[in-house]
Amino acid sequence: MFQTLSGRFFIVTVLFVVLAEILILVPSVARFRLDYLRASLERAQIASLALEAEDRISSNLEAELLETAEVYNVVLRRNEVRQLVLSSPIPAPVVSSFDLRDPTVYDLVFDGLAALFDPSDHVIRVIGDPVRRAGLLIEITMSTRGLHEALVAYASQVLWVSTAISALTAVLLFWAVRQALLLPMRHVVSHMKSYANAPEDARSIIAPDARLSELREAQEAMKSMQIELTGALKQKERLAQLGGAVAKISHDLRNILSSAQLFTDRIEASDDPTVARLAPKLVRSISLAIHLCETTLAFGRAEEAPPQLEWLHLPRLFADVVEAEQLASEDTIIFTYSVAEDLQLWADPEQLYRVISNLCRNARQALEAGPGQGQIELSAAEEQGHWWIKVTDNGPGLPERAKNNLFTAFQGGTTKGGSGLGLAISAELIRGHGGRLSLAKSDAAGSIFTIELPKINN
Repeated sequence: MFQTLSGRFFIVTVLFVVLAEILILVPSVARFRLDYLRASLERAQIASLALEAEDRISSNLEAELLETAEVYNVVLRRNEVRQLVLSSPIPAPVVSSFDLRDPTVYDLVFDGLAALFDPSDHVIRVIGDPVRRAGLLIEITMSTRGLHEALVAYASQVLWVSTAISALTAVLLFWAVRQALLLPMRHVVSHMKSYANAPEDARSIIAPDARLSELREAQEAMKSMQIELTGALKQKERLAQLGGAVAKISHDLRNILSSAQLFTDRIEASDDPTVARLAPKLVRSISLAIHLCETTLAFGRAEEAPPQLEWLHLPRLFADVVEAEQLASEDTIIFTYSVAEDLQLWADPEQLYRVISNLCRNARQALEAGPGQGQIELSAAEEQGHWWIKVTDNGPGLPERAKNNLFTAFQGGTTKGGSGLGLAISAELIRGHGGRLSLAKSDAAGSIFTIELPKINN
């Protein structure tokens, strides 16, 4: 019961019912005792009126009046004179006195509970104001037995009536809350279980139907989450299928390129100076393509190779990237790089070459699609704790959708028709170095990508 919302709500309802009983019973008992004692004072005052008619009454009549009023003695104070009007033998000493002329709430509650739970027969003195101001005060002595019995009977009656009302209220409240809240929540839970069994099935997405605004907001939020999750699962499935196809293509392409690499020896032996100059670059490009195919296969298995860190000469790497990109651009874009001649950093040469080459290629493709002379600048420097590398272009900037999904595969493409896989792989390679790849700026004046590599003790 304690582990369910219904059980806990039921227990809380019972506790509040008990609290309501106490809040009803305690003031009622205090008020009943006060009324009972005031009624006793009134009866005693009425009994004392017999002396107003006759100066002297018989002892039998006096005893009958006191028995009818249920008191032992009646004392009236008039004109500062205390007069014993009616009297009879007191069976025991007076144990307490109660002044009803100006009682406090605390006294009424405390004395009422004491009278209710004390069954002993005591003699008490009660002082109060006479009815219709017939004197300064009236004082009686009486037994507590009748008061206790009356209080018990009254408290039992109030307890049963209030219990019945509270129980009915609790049942109605529990039923109302169950209908308005618990059952709709169970409906939501059943939808969640149904959706969990088949998250790809759009028919299991919840349809908000709650009348309570808070619960309806929760249903609408769940619907939005389920729609996004269903779409993500479908996209994941498509990407998995695409990944399998890419892996197959990369495997076959690797074999084709490996065969092409066998013919590079003859090309290198050519007497043509242009061929002799370009042959090493062709060999390097084919080697890189083979390695890229192998890396793609590893990426499909989520097994990107860890970086093989070594000290590399960054200006030489910049020169290789620029030379390769200039050949591809056919001198339509100006490439420059600014870096200290002796700058070295601790990184994987091949992976860093792939990252910088990918950034330059993206910038080149964006510049080729636009008007004017394109410029791409590579810069790097060493700072305390890290190295930074920047790739800057004067292109048109990235579209807003590309900025929002910049390093997400198949969503962050920077050029029309691009897949965004290059940036996703580049960011992963830099993270493998413990660094960070970020977009520092992108507007109509151009874009700047920044690579930060930490200085790690080797």
